[in-house]
Amino acid sequence: MATSAAQTILTPEEYIILERKAIPDAETVRNEYVKGKIIAMSGASRAHNLITMNISAMLHINLKGRGCETYANEMRVSTPSTSSYFYPDVVVVCEEPRFEDDVFDILLNPILLVEVLSPSTEVYDRGEKFRHYRELPSLQEYILVAQDKICIERFNRQENNWILTDFQNIEERLSLISVQCELPLHEIYDRVTFPDN
Repeated sequence: MATSAAQTILTPEEYIILERKAIPDAETVRNEYVKGKIIAMSGASRAHNLITMNISAMLHINLKGRGCETYANEMRVSTPSTSSYFYPDVVVVCEEPRFEDDVFDILLNPILLVEVLSPSTEVYDRGEKFRHYRELPSLQEYILVAQDKICIERFNRQENNWILTDFQNIEERLSLISVQCELPLHEIYDRVTFPDN
C-alpha cells in the first residue's frame, strides 16, 4: 500500500479516537501511527490484494483447530514500547490474544506478521516498520512478499537475531516455523501477473 506522511502530531489516545471514528466510513483511508506522526495508507493494487488474501486464506485453513487466529488488513497491531500502531497485511496470533483495551481492535501479541511490498512502502516495511515490530516479544516471524516478482523473505527470530531466508522459485514452499506449516509459492502468487521486464 502506498503511504504518505502527514504533518499532524497526535497523542496515542487522539490517534485511537480518530481511527475508531473512521471505521464506519468505507472511503476513509487507514492511518498508521509512529511516535506521534500519522502515516496515511492508501488503497492496494490487485496483486497486493490477491497475495494478501491468498496467504490469509491458506493460513486460516492450515491453522484451523490449532488455537490460532488469522487476520487480514484490518487488525491494528501496537508496539507499546515505541508508542506506535500498524496495520499489517496479515497477522497471526497463536496464544490467547491480548488486546490494548476492551474494544478488541488493537492486538499486542502477534506471532507472525506479513507485509506485501509496494514500491511506495518497501523501504518503510523493511526499515522503520520492522524495527518497531522487532520490539514485540511475541513476534517470531516477519514475512515480506514482493508483488512484482516471485520473491519472499522470511525473517525468523532466533534469540536476539533475525535470520533471513529467501524464497524465489515458484515451486518452493514457504516454511513458517512459528506456526509449523508450509505455503506453496504457486498458491501465494495464484492469479498474480508480473510486469514485463
